[in-house]
Amino acid sequence: MLVLLPPSAGKTAPPSGPPVDFSALAYPQLTKLRRSLVAAADRRLRTASAAPAAEVYTGVLYGQLGLPDLDRAAWDRVLIASALWGVVRPADRIPAYTFDMGVKLPRIGGLAAFWRPALARALPDAGLVLDLRSGSYAAAWRPRAATVVGVRGFTERPDGSRTAITHMAKRVRGDVARLVLQAGGDPSTPQDLGDIARAGGLRVELAADGSTLDVIEPAGTVRFERR
Repeated sequence: MLVLLPPSAGKTAPPSGPPVDFSALAYPQLTKLRRSLVAAADRRLRTASAAPAAEVYTGVLYGQLGLPDLDRAAWDRVLIASALWGVVRPADRIPAYTFDMGVKLPRIGGLAAFWRPALARALPDAGLVLDLRSGSYAAAWRPRAATVVGVRGFTERPDGSRTAITHMAKRVRGDVARLVLQAGGDPSTPQDLGDIARAGGLRVELAADGSTLDVIEPAGTVRFERR
């Protein structure tokens, strides 16, 4: 299976180390496009210190996920969407950058359209995909043949009514991703993902078509970020 993560708005700049090696990044067929974007966005990134993406990306989702603490077998199941790099693996060494999928560049245009043909050719489109990306990043690549499952979060009041979790939705997605990656094995169906989440202590409901996994929490629940 594959876990698709969004990038984080917050990033930790590596204090030292060699710069990005374009040829060493996952999916080297994307190298030409990566070089063109770095040249258009910020040429200084070519010489900035780089570190594994698992250490560069921070924020609520990544805080809950704890990617640096997971083993390399878990890392091999992860792809991180990026406006600048297309996608990276957790072990890919990259610099911190400020660049998102909403940017439009002269002579390049919108980045989702820029990346779409190359990602469709390069990325695997089979099996089970846990897709935790936001809409702007999903627009750059949508698996067609794979079974894709998203995650939503809801709070439930005593009367049974529910409200979508918006601000902290990234925390819920980080919880699910951590449980799935820690579980190991080879989940192959949406039902498998639901079973893993329940075994990890989450209350979840799977949509009838299997397209979304809803995490339900009682209203007023106090949750803290994982440290």
